[in-house]
Amino acid sequence: MRKGWMLGAVAAFAAAFTAAVAVPRMRNTAKAPEAQAATSSDSAKAPGANATPAPDTAACMADAKPANFNFTLKDIDGKDVKLADYKGKVILLDFWATWCGPCKIEIPAFIDLYNTYKPQGFEVVSVVLLDRFVNAKPFALKMKMNYPVLDGDPQQNKIDDAYGPLFGLPMSFLISRDGLVCRKHLGLPAMKDGKEPDAKTVKDIFEAEIKALL
Repeated sequence: MRKGWMLGAVAAFAAAFTAAVAVPRMRNTAKAPEAQAATSSDSAKAPGANATPAPDTAACMADAKPANFNFTLKDIDGKDVKLADYKGKVILLDFWATWCGPCKIEIPAFIDLYNTYKPQGFEVVSVVLLDRFVNAKPFALKMKMNYPVLDGDPQQNKIDDAYGPLFGLPMSFLISRDGLVCRKHLGLPAMKDGKEPDAKTVKDIFEAEIKALL
């Protein structure tokens, strides 16, 4: 989210099945439909080294910092959504784009987890970055996304200051009821040697982390 985000735009389609799509850390308000592929995942709490590791169920990192809720973003219907309205709940805050291949792997898991744990105080809040937000609504309808889809592009710089550096998409944060950022994942979790985990592994890891905070 500094000027030069578009420098990596040439390789998006090659990145469709990598764990994360990297973006240069430079401020810019221009929309970039594509970005260069990354080959590794940078999870704040890395799972084990096995191909399908047992999820780490410790609730929160020892050095967890307060989340920034000072954002009001538009949803796909043009309505204002305040992140502060979700305080007191366990939040999965996900930054993504419609062109991002790894994002398409995690979204079905988020849909299922939201259905399962919403009654217990769990929320998924997704924020679209580096994309034309007009693409978000048809994408969300096609994927049957049942949680908020918000436009982060107008506040890219502020989001990067609060949650960055955002080196790639997707990038997700798990926030506890008391407002601490307990987990973060750059790309899909459980990466090994640059190989992409399957959808079940991704879901299992997120589910373990969510349940530990509920």
